[in-house]
Amino acid sequence: MASAQLLPFPAPDNGAASTSLPTRQPNSATRPREHLTSVEIDKLIATARARGRGGCAQRDAAAILLAYSHGLRVSELVALRWSRFYLSDGVAHITRRKNGRPSTQPLRDPELRAMRQLRRLWPEGQFVLQTEGGDPWTDVGFRKMLARTGEEAGPWRVHPHELRHAGYRLANDGVDNRTIQAYLGHANITRTVRYTEFAADRFAGLWQD
Repeated sequence: MASAQLLPFPAPDNGAASTSLPTRQPNSATRPREHLTSVEIDKLIATARARGRGGCAQRDAAAILLAYSHGLRVSELVALRWSRFYLSDGVAHITRRKNGRPSTQPLRDPELRAMRQLRRLWPEGQFVLQTEGGDPWTDVGFRKMLARTGEEAGPWRVHPHELRHAGYRLANDGVDNRTIQAYLGHANITRTVRYTEFAADRFAGLWQD
């Protein structure tokens, strides 16, 4: 019996339609907007605390709170070190990636409580967010946690960038663009203006009952 001949490439099929790579879906296909409300953040934090186990439950909740309160990228969040937090003074030194500007920012009471609980749970280690084994938490670990928490807490899959948009909350509270720019570490204010463009409170008072 003659051996089968191996072809180096599949024979072309002139009648078949050419294949193409799948196109990336727009963000609006998976999430209705680019930011979360304070009510949704509270629900995310409560869900993270309820679904986690041991110290990880407190870590997960604190991570969501810190990311939202300080507009942190995932890479900035998992790189947080205890040496940059001054709990007795209630402040933290926040460093930014992508040429962002660092700043010293106040820690609100919910953050201070969360940080102190974390420190009691894991008194050793340089990184604020760590694994049960004591290793620094990874960006992949945070993304997986957030996706699962979002699926349990809300109707859509939460993206980490939605936590970074704390500027929407600040704009709604009437904070000016320059202050928001400094707080989020934006080198260019054009990146900050979009928060006030979507702030609902800028339309307050247009209709008089």
